[in-house]
Amino acid sequence: MMKQEKIVGFQLKNASLCAALLALSACGGSDSINPVKLNTLDGKPAMVVAHRGASGYIPEETVEAYAKAIEMGADAIEPDVISTKDGVLIARHDPNLAYSTDVASHPEFAARKRTVNVDGEVQEGWFASDFTLAEIKTLGGTSTDAERPQQFNGKYKIATIQEIVDMIKKSGRTITIYPETKNPTFHRQLGLPLEDKLLALLSAAGWNDASAPVFIQSFEPGSLKYIRSKGSKLKLVQLIDADDVDLKTGTLTFAAPYDRPYDWALAGDKRLFSAMVTPAGLAEIKSYADGIGPWKRYIVSVKGTVGTDGKVADVNGDGKVNEADAVTLPATTLVSDAHKAGLFVHPYTFRNEKRRLASDYKGDPKAEYKHFYALGVDGLFSDFADTALQARSDYFKEIGYNN
Repeated sequence: MMKQEKIVGFQLKNASLCAALLALSACGGSDSINPVKLNTLDGKPAMVVAHRGASGYIPEETVEAYAKAIEMGADAIEPDVISTKDGVLIARHDPNLAYSTDVASHPEFAARKRTVNVDGEVQEGWFASDFTLAEIKTLGGTSTDAERPQQFNGKYKIATIQEIVDMIKKSGRTITIYPETKNPTFHRQLGLPLEDKLLALLSAAGWNDASAPVFIQSFEPGSLKYIRSKGSKLKLVQLIDADDVDLKTGTLTFAAPYDRPYDWALAGDKRLFSAMVTPAGLAEIKSYADGIGPWKRYIVSVKGTVGTDGKVADVNGDGKVNEADAVTLPATTLVSDAHKAGLFVHPYTFRNEKRRLASDYKGDPKAEYKHFYALGVDGLFSDFADTALQARSDYFKEIGYNN
């Protein structure tokens, strides 16, 4: 996921949410065990995906972050997949190691700092494709959010995808692995394609059919289409991004590199990611994938208060203007539209920090989860899987659903 980023239990102002809750409570039928039906695509509880592991507590995509997520009871764990110089698949959100490791403090690698074009964005740093796995393993992960614990920075090592598979196998329970092919065109241009190695690794684990506990996601349609062309029956997910929300209007904004898939950009396709959420776009996705992973603002956006100076007001008076100064807008029809197209919906990314929570939620991250559960999402990505799981449990109790 690219972003750093209602509802039983508080006063409802969102008409679409009220309708969703009423629909849930009105469903009866002959099922004496569960008189309440969930409005997910398959009627099953939404899946909680630990985004980059327990990344709200421990530096992301490290061995310890995934171990913690498994300990929390996450239904699925998500690694971003990139490649080392020697072709080993590792879990890292960015090819640029400067963003989430202590590589800058390693003088032995100082000479490898360089400038690279990654999906049209010029970046300076140290890049995983210039390091062997053995060298990568000398680095420590660091927190990417200053509000999160910093005491573990540099202490925990980057996980390989194989290590994550092994951890799942040893867990003693069914846990879904949810890898993302990260910057697949970039890696292909380097001669380090991701897809075949990922499929081989998963197949070696015994995961090679539609029933396997695997979802493969990508922002680039070409990566998913390639996987499908190889005859893979694994579940595929088209990620859908945007740059930001204009808090004056609540509309999504689009700026490179978050405006369109990079393979579209290279092909001269001028469509934005927003084209994917139209009926035609959803039908196109259905031809090669099983679900969508939209940024959550495609489902529920937020809008601030514009002051007399024409600027978004700092409503809570904390000296900053962010989503905590905004209110939620009525939900779009994306969830129901996707379901009509036969696609499940797994929005991203949910986080606990108050600056990321619309004022409707009163600073309670569980309120946001409950809002989206009520809207019928089939799963969601969270940096705080324990909070997402607790909110799901609380939500089930509130609507009378017996899980």
